[in-house]
Amino acid sequence: MNIRNMRKLFIVLVGAMISCAISAQVLTEGESAFVYYSPKTAISLDFTYTVETQERGIYAEFAEDLLGATEAIESNETNCVLKEVKISTSTATDYSRPHKVDIESGFPMLLSINEKGLLTGYNVAAEGKKGAQQQRKVSARSAEKSRINSIKIAPYPEEVLKTGSLREQAQEVAKQIFRIRETRMYLLNGEVEHAPADGKSMELVLNELDKQERALTELFVGKKHCKKAHKMVRLEPTDEGHLLFFSDENGFTEGDNIDADTIEIRMTCRAQNAAPADPKAKKKGGELSQIVYNIPGQCEVNVLYKGRQLANREVPVAQLGIDVALPKSLFTGKELPKIVFSEKTGNIVSISK
Repeated sequence: MNIRNMRKLFIVLVGAMISCAISAQVLTEGESAFVYYSPKTAISLDFTYTVETQERGIYAEFAEDLLGATEAIESNETNCVLKEVKISTSTATDYSRPHKVDIESGFPMLLSINEKGLLTGYNVAAEGKKGAQQQRKVSARSAEKSRINSIKIAPYPEEVLKTGSLREQAQEVAKQIFRIRETRMYLLNGEVEHAPADGKSMELVLNELDKQERALTELFVGKKHCKKAHKMVRLEPTDEGHLLFFSDENGFTEGDNIDADTIEIRMTCRAQNAAPADPKAKKKGGELSQIVYNIPGQCEVNVLYKGRQLANREVPVAQLGIDVALPKSLFTGKELPKIVFSEKTGNIVSISK
């Protein structure tokens, strides 16, 4: 079924039966109707952790002898720390729960659905996506920045590349470091004949000297780096437990890593119970329309790590809910209601006239 054509023409050509829990919503061959669907919820877990690395310098054994550095990194190490997890939901289309509205009823002309076939409103203007072009530009800038940052220039002076032994290389690098320090001192003392003419230029030169010295010094003392990483996990809301494994050395791993700790994800789902039918409804003129909203169920998500609770949240789950038809009486009178539906749960957000 082409959702876009359905939105434009408000007609669905049906070639096969579509099963649904509500018998009134089953389409028959040759029937023309406007069709939308209930949403379906998935649980999304965004784990944030840091990866801290320390890297030994290639001239670490000469750090104290040539530079007087007593705290050089002696070995390469990696340490991963799990910081937090954010629990959210993502929405898809539940094709097992279609809802039809007869073309002759006049309702389709006022219904709005999104590109997923989910009902978003009645008698309200459909909101288009904004900022797509701007988002593409931001993504392009981020990609270019990442590419530039990935280009690393080895801070070796020419003398080092021509030197044979490791110690001789270290001596040449140490000499380069001391020359940089002398140059900085001469600049600060005003002892350079062709010094920068203004303060801004001086700042740029000093910053560049600091950058060069730091890069060369790291060849002796090593360097530390800390970056933030994410792992996204998407789960269907069920009462079954889920296990993940996190290692201090390797981050998220498979279950065969004996050094990994267990992350336990517990979910407790509660379906929305249908309200009992009112036997007096028809006598009261309570005829129902073909516009259906969803009352979602709930799912409590609990994430445990190293015996402590890392996160806990209760979220609405659309497929655990029930479909409720709005009364026809709501759509009578001179002024029609404006109804906004939640794309995530199918529930009513607001009704106004």
